[in-house]
Order: sequence, then structure tokens, then C-alpha cells
Amino acid sequence: MKIEPQKTPMREQPPQERIKNYKEVPMGYSAEEAIREASRCLGCKKPTCIEGCPVEVDIPAFIAQLKEGNFDEAIRIIKQKNNLPAICGRVCPQEVQCELRCVLGKKGEPVAISRLERFAADRERAKGYAKSVKPTPAGERVAVVGSGPAGLTAAGDLARMGHSVILYEALHEPGGVLMYGIPEFRLPKDIVRQEVSYVESLGVTLRAGVVVGKTTTMDELAKEYDAIFIGTGAGLPYFLHIPGENLCGIYSANEFLTRVNLMRGYAFPRYDTPVKVGKRVAVFGAGNVSMDSARWALRLGAEETWIVYRRSEREMPARVEEIEHAREERVKFMLLTIPLKFHGDEHGYVRGMRCQRMRLGEPDESGRRRPIPIPGSEFEMEIDTAIIAIGQGPNPLLPKATPEIAVNGKGKIIVDEDGQTSMPGVYAGGDITLGAATVIEAMGAGKRAAKAIDRYLMGRH
Repeated sequence: MKIEPQKTPMREQPPQERIKNYKEVPMGYSAEEAIREASRCLGCKKPTCIEGCPVEVDIPAFIAQLKEGNFDEAIRIIKQKNNLPAICGRVCPQEVQCELRCVLGKKGEPVAISRLERFAADRERAKGYAKSVKPTPAGERVAVVGSGPAGLTAAGDLARMGHSVILYEALHEPGGVLMYGIPEFRLPKDIVRQEVSYVESLGVTLRAGVVVGKTTTMDELAKEYDAIFIGTGAGLPYFLHIPGENLCGIYSANEFLTRVNLMRGYAFPRYDTPVKVGKRVAVFGAGNVSMDSARWALRLGAEETWIVYRRSEREMPARVEEIEHAREERVKFMLLTIPLKFHGDEHGYVRGMRCQRMRLGEPDESGRRRPIPIPGSEFEMEIDTAIIAIGQGPNPLLPKATPEIAVNGKGKIIVDEDGQTSMPGVYAGGDITLGAATVIEAMGAGKRAAKAIDRYLMGRH
């Protein structure tokens, strides 16, 4: 049978329609499209795609079931390794992970693994989840702090292993960055809620509104639980540190996206979270968070939104798909540019900025070419909203309240290959140890730590 060289296209909302609503942009595969795409898989005897999956999903096995129309069996195989397939099928950077290893990619396009995973998960969700068989708890109690992708994965896996798991979340709704950081049009929040409910169905007990390090301490948890996993993420925004940065109308991306995503600022006044967006918006940075912020700004009424980035497009860290979607939605790009100073009016609101052009020199420690200012290239630009999306660091609250847990110079919790911290019986994983990484990398860390915690607990008997 002839193998098609290109992926089966996925239908999307047209740009002129989607910038007027908050609905998901890609529409997913139909059953016919999924079977057609699954039929492209070669079923390699030595599948290298699995090596690219941080949670080790048996990719050829689930795709083989999809090819035959055995959709229930396909999702069963996925969930043996992945508790959050509907999320991963939407936000995984598969192009640099499993699909990068696909043999078909050497002569054409790789199999659309994430689209197929999404299809299988969405079909199960539409049918209704099968009732989970909860294992009998082994008597060991584990606290999981943080309900982002690392925490949800660790909690679900530990519950499957038979442990009694309590999942603590500081905010009023679980999901971590999945809820506050990723837009509705990329990851609908109802999907996150349903995936969280699935993890709860495995036997995990959720306690929201508990700030470990304030509401309770790690020492208190250590007395109550046999082991602890920390997955509190990277919630500390980085700033530009230039004059005028404290003017009204300047947001960190963390604040902006939390207001819109978690607090539903896009539906004000139905929800009591106002978000002021002006006519000319500048977003600093060029990662996925920057694209998310710029695309939200347009949906909230901005007439022009600019991505301002100090390097060229080649160095932009955002996924190609996100850059393409931003361009389709008329986000503008001002590359090789840095801001020097913000200007405000007599009322303290930002009204413009002074910028400088850059050129690229030799690569720096990141492997990307270093931006170098061009003398005499300064210019002025009018803006009335700025969103700073140049990265974020580990949430410092819990480590600062727990000196027994060692951190490095960047505030990341120091762990060994199993996720063990310097505090006995305490493990950590995800962005609190990696810095701002991907959802699937955080999940992989949670999975490794869950296995190590199980070994630790069983070794005590």
C-alpha cells in the first residue's frame, strides 16, 4: 500500500472567524481522518518514536488499534502511560519529540502522533469515561503539592500503585499552568477539568486553596505523610528591568494570562475580572507564552499587537504552529529589537517606548546567536499596553519556607535522577526543578518521581 508523504490535514477555524471568539482553533480529526492518518504508520519493529516520548507511550500499539477502528483499545493503551492524553494531544511539542523520531519524517512528514492521541482521548471523553477500578490503598500516605502536569501525573501514578494520595493546590481550581497559563483557544478549560476528574477517579483526593509554605508547612506535611512530591511549577515572572516598567498598562504575562484564562477576564463583566487592553499592544519575548498573550490581546479588542524580540525568527523558541497561527491572526513581528525605556502620561499610564535595533553576533551559552545593539538605531513607538513574556522561574514560596530543601542559584530545587530532594522522603519534579519546560517534560518528571517514591515506600517494610 502506498504511504501518503503528507499528514492528513486537521480542520481549523478560519483566522477571520477565530479572532472574534474564544473557541479552540484546531477542530480535531473525524474517525475517517484518524484511520487514514493511522494507516500511514509503518509499524516499525524497532520504533524510535517511543524514545522521543517522555512518558513512554506505546505509540505504534495505539496507532495500530486506531488503524483498525479499535478506538477503545487505543485509548486504553495510551492511558497505561499517560493520564492526560487530551491535554498532551493539544499542547505537546511533538515536532521535537516523538514525531522527530518517526521514520516517515526522513522522506516526508512524520505520522501526526499528537493529533491521533487527541482523537482517541476526545472520542473517549465524548462517550464518557469508563469507571476506574480503584486499587486497594497499601496504607502509605503521599502528599502531592501542586496540581499542574507534574503533580497530576505523579498523583495518578501513585494512586494506581495503591497509595493513598492527597493532592494540594494553592489556587481555587486545580490544573496549575494548564488552567492559568494556556489559552482557552489552545486548551479548553473544560478539557482540563475533565482530565483532572479522571485523575481523581483513580483514587486521588484533591484539596484546593491550600498554600503549602503559608497555609501549612512542609514540616507539618512530613509528620502526616509517608512521602511528599513537590510540583509547584514556574510561577515567578521575569522582568525587563528598564525605566518605566511600573507604569499602569504593563503586565507580566503571568498576570495577564491568569486574569484571562483562569479568572475568565475575556467574559467580563459576567466574571468579575477586568482586563484592560488598549489599541496598540507590545508583547516582549517570542516563546509560546508570547504568542498566547499576543493572540489573546487581539481577541480582547486590540487593533495592533506586536511581538518585540531581540533576535531573529530563526531563534524564536515558540512552536512553529503557534507562530503560524499568530501570523494568520495578524499579529505583527518586530524582530532584532529591544525596549530601552517606557514613557507614561501624567496619569501614570504607559503611552510609548524607546527601542533599539540589534544585530546578531556569535552564539552565546544558549547556542543562539547573541544580540548586539546597533549604535544610533534608537527609535520611538507608541503603545498603550505592554506584556512582558521573557520567561519565568521556579515558584520560590515553598523552598523559601523550607530551608531543608536545597536549591541552586536560580531557585530550582536540586534533585537526583529520581527526583529525590535534600529532605528525606521528599521528591520534586517539573518546572520547580527544570525551570519553565514543556507540559510533557513535567509529566515525565512526575512519572519518574512516582516510581522512585513507590520504591522508597516499599523499601521501608
